[in-house]
Amino acid sequence: MEMEHPSNHVIRPVRADEWRKVKELRLASLADPAAPVAFLDTLEGASAQPDEFWQERATNAQGPSVRQFVAEGPDGAWAGNVVVLIEAEGADDVFGNRIASPQAHIVGVFVRPEYRGIGLTERLFAAALDWAWAQEPRVNRVRLLVHEDNPRARGFYRKAGFVLTGFTAQLTDDGGLDLEMEILRP
Repeated sequence: MEMEHPSNHVIRPVRADEWRKVKELRLASLADPAAPVAFLDTLEGASAQPDEFWQERATNAQGPSVRQFVAEGPDGAWAGNVVVLIEAEGADDVFGNRIASPQAHIVGVFVRPEYRGIGLTERLFAAALDWAWAQEPRVNRVRLLVHEDNPRARGFYRKAGFVLTGFTAQLTDDGGLDLEMEILRP
């Protein structure tokens, strides 16, 4: 298969009626060898979800505080995605910590192996960051968590301008730590 140029892909938000593609891409991400340290879900668990789960997920992926962006090829196939969540000031985050000021949280980053290293992840992140910076109230930082045993992802995030904050959490059962990284509003 000849590799498509990343500029042939459109980066756009998911639509509610695309739940089958949302499901297919999520299952592909959970089948990836890095999935155990990259996602807080399993292929078995996600595969068992009913269609209603995926329909709701696709509908929510374009809500006021969440946006899922996909890289769509000329043939309509999705090469990857990223999800951005807005975390409101005063709310508790997933760790039970109070959020001091509005921020965004990037989750669910995945690009199919055959499309890695050609610039699609950079374009997905640019769309995610542009959307986050445009939100009201203004977010002052975008954060993400990356497992210490996921050096490829950590390297990409560093290259994209994210820096370690020193906050860690144990989100997986493997005993390893997830490291928080952030990028501040330009």
